[in-house]
Order: sequence, then structure tokens, then C-alpha cells
Amino acid sequence: MFEVWAANSANLIGGWQEFVTILLLVFGLFLILAGVFTAYFGSGKSRTIGVVLLVVGLVVGLLSGYWYHTLHASLSTLVWQAFLVLLAAVVGALIAIAIFLVAIMKS
Repeated sequence: MFEVWAANSANLIGGWQEFVTILLLVFGLFLILAGVFTAYFGSGKSRTIGVVLLVVGLVVGLLSGYWYHTLHASLSTLVWQAFLVLLAAVVGALIAIAIFLVAIMKS
């Protein structure tokens, strides 16, 4: 019994690195997207802010990827798993919204 608990708690404790890496990679990705959008459509000061957001997003993404790669060898596996989790969440949300809309429109 104790061995099962110890193995599961070790997985939970070790999962913080994956959580932080995915959080930072998604944060960096959205900073890059916001920076590109702001730099392209902005003017003057907002264009400068867009470039800063773009650079900060690139730095955060690259550093978090490098940090995870030094701890574990398979960053691509983590990114693929995170992509699948996000895809599953989006598909599940869309199905729930579709059911909700059908139920509302039929009543």
C-alpha cells in the first residue's frame, strides 16, 4: 500500500516541472501573438510596446524550453502532450456549447 502511495506522490511532485514549462510556453506564445498583433496594427508607442511583447515572449519561450530540456531530454514530447490536452479541452468545450445551444434553441 505504501509503495503505491509513494509512487503516486512522486509523480505528483515531479509534475510541477511539466506544469511550469507548459504555463511558460503558453504564456510566451500568447505574448508573441499579442506582440505581433500590436506591432503590426499599432502606431507610435503601441508599436514599440508590441515589439517589446514579442521579444519578451520569445525570451520566455526559449528560456523555459531550454530549462525543461536541461532537466528532461524530451521537450517535443511535452509540447505534443500539451497540444493534445489543449485540443481535447477545446473539442470538449465546443461539444458542450453545441449541446447547450441545441437545448436552448429547442425549448
